[in-house]
Amino acid sequence: MRDTRLLAVWCPDWPVIAACTATGTSPHVPVAVVDGNEIVSTSAVARAEGLRRAMRKRMAESMCPELITFEHDPQRDARFFEPVAEAVEELAPGIEVVQPGLVAVAARGPVGYFKTAEQAAERIVDHVATHTGTEAWVGFADSLFAATKAAHRNVIVPPGETAEFLRPLGVHELDSPELVDLLRRLGLKTLGAFADVPENAVASRFGGPATRQHRLARGLPERPLDKRRPAPELVVTETFDDPVDRIDKAAFAAKILAERLHDGLAARSLACTRLGIHARTEHDEELHRVWRAAEPLTPRGIADRVRWQLDGWLTRERLSSGIRTLTLEPVEVVHGTALQLGLWGHDDERAVRALLHVQGLLGPDGVQVPVLDGGIGPKEQVRLVPWGDERVPLRNPDHPWPGRLARAPATLADEPADLWDAAGEEIGVTGRLELTARPQRLAVKGKAQDVIAWAGPWPVDERWWAPDPHRAARIQVQTNGQAFLLIRRNEKWFLEGVYD
Repeated sequence: MRDTRLLAVWCPDWPVIAACTATGTSPHVPVAVVDGNEIVSTSAVARAEGLRRAMRKRMAESMCPELITFEHDPQRDARFFEPVAEAVEELAPGIEVVQPGLVAVAARGPVGYFKTAEQAAERIVDHVATHTGTEAWVGFADSLFAATKAAHRNVIVPPGETAEFLRPLGVHELDSPELVDLLRRLGLKTLGAFADVPENAVASRFGGPATRQHRLARGLPERPLDKRRPAPELVVTETFDDPVDRIDKAAFAAKILAERLHDGLAARSLACTRLGIHARTEHDEELHRVWRAAEPLTPRGIADRVRWQLDGWLTRERLSSGIRTLTLEPVEVVHGTALQLGLWGHDDERAVRALLHVQGLLGPDGVQVPVLDGGIGPKEQVRLVPWGDERVPLRNPDHPWPGRLARAPATLADEPADLWDAAGEEIGVTGRLELTARPQRLAVKGKAQDVIAWAGPWPVDERWWAPDPHRAARIQVQTNGQAFLLIRRNEKWFLEGVYD
């Protein structure tokens, strides 16, 4: 009987290993990788100090003052993972990268060559350690989800025993925090308890995404076996006049090809679940890698994986020239309804194509979109990012942010302003945060207007620990038909925003 199991190779704490490799930091010290203010990965030494994933950065630093932190960078993770993927592929051809730090491959090849699963696992672990110096764990199981959990425990699940292996594991192993929280409140604390719930009951009560998680808990494949063989014309290729040899050029090329691949798939109501990335360099070097995804890939997901892979290839020392030809191949596709939202989210398709066209003329930074961010001042609360990049805040906008205005101005500005009293003297702000006189006239953009109302001032940053006596303050001023936000800095007034 042919072995249909999957082999997963997992490198523990990979985001930490990649960050330490990039900076020359020893991984044998307390190290954590954070995303915003939340820990996403820790070193073994940090875990020994009590640090865990999802812990707040401030709490972690209070528990371990010597903790070294790095910002989460998926591109860095992918770049340094490429040599590990190559090392695994030397013994197990046909690997697929699930994410940086994890690869999967059909088990029948390595098991058939090395005779047993145990010998295949031992040889792969030794080979990765010898050629990259990286620790790797191996797991065998009947599905990718189960093989990944087996790799996290460095165990081999015998054929047909995947469901029993998963039964005692906690529901937190599922990649759906909302569903995990709900299952716990329902008293379903293990994957086995969740698997015992009838599938039709899960589908009718929780919907499609929960049904997929239910399949995982039962040890079944991520998707039913209804995959379609992609048509050859879905493959997209781009030949560059100037070879791609820099990461910024690679990122832009990835974005354009992702749009083209999306158009071809959307026209047939398809979505990609396994993506083949092929490249040929100026010196005819052939490069190839397959990325596997549990969920159908969005155009953003396609572009990210292409960018990560190109970054890994371009930073390899043995790559002797830039990339001349880049090809994306949808190795596996499913019906487009598997992607719950539109393939471009809620964006209008014509607008998307127009924005891509403008970016093609002006470059990736030629089109920017706002992202709501955290902060006290109006300018801190809005950040512009290139269109197509991930729209995530650097600081949580839902935090309290003491001193933030209840209503931010509709239009931001930064130019000098004048505020006078009835005698025509400039108005200042005292050390007690009081105006030196009643505002009567305001001049902005070369136009003077009568002041009919005002509010404030409010401190911007009191800096009670610093010797600087010039504290900033804001004031709202209303004239006939308009309202303005002013800020006093270094004994001068500046227009910071205009209200509608």
